[in-house]
Amino acid sequence: MPPKARITKEMVIEAGFDIVRGEGQESLNVRRIAAELQCSTQPVMYHYKTVDELKSDIYSLADGFHTEYIMKDCGNAENPMLSIGLNYIRFAEKEKYLFRFLFQSDKFRNISLTEMVNGEDTAFLIQQLAKQTGLLPKQARTVFETLFICVHGYAGLLANNSMEYNEKHCAEMLENIFMSTVGFMMRGEEK
Repeated sequence: MPPKARITKEMVIEAGFDIVRGEGQESLNVRRIAAELQCSTQPVMYHYKTVDELKSDIYSLADGFHTEYIMKDCGNAENPMLSIGLNYIRFAEKEKYLFRFLFQSDKFRNISLTEMVNGEDTAFLIQQLAKQTGLLPKQARTVFETLFICVHGYAGLLANNSMEYNEKHCAEMLENIFMSTVGFMMRGEEK
């Protein structure tokens, strides 16, 4: 009799990711992962003592997937910030369950927008924005915050099926917000 295939930690994480991506976080539990892997719950629980540990690793995989998604093709874009914003919105429209898992859960409880914007994940983006626009880092942070609020709001509406996606309108809206905010910051510097 051939030995049974060993269920690795990576297999468990991938199965959990696939479940969240296809069905939503509401379907994520040890039994559902075991069914996906066609095994008992024992191999899943061998790697994870708690469901929270498992969700944390699945979250990390989903976060990496999201980052790769929103950064694709932004280096070749005329305006990288707008490209990232549109990719963020597209992600919410195409990957509704992952977007909800990443951004509409308890992950950001007790974190302010300022703390989030000042995090290490966004430091590079703000630095690039300052370089692109000629703004001071503090001004670039304000532009980033303004864009983020708009982009995240639009994405949240799409992820929750509250509106229909119109790429052209969205791109125009983001361009207007970006140009207005950058212009406002530059006028403020002249005073």
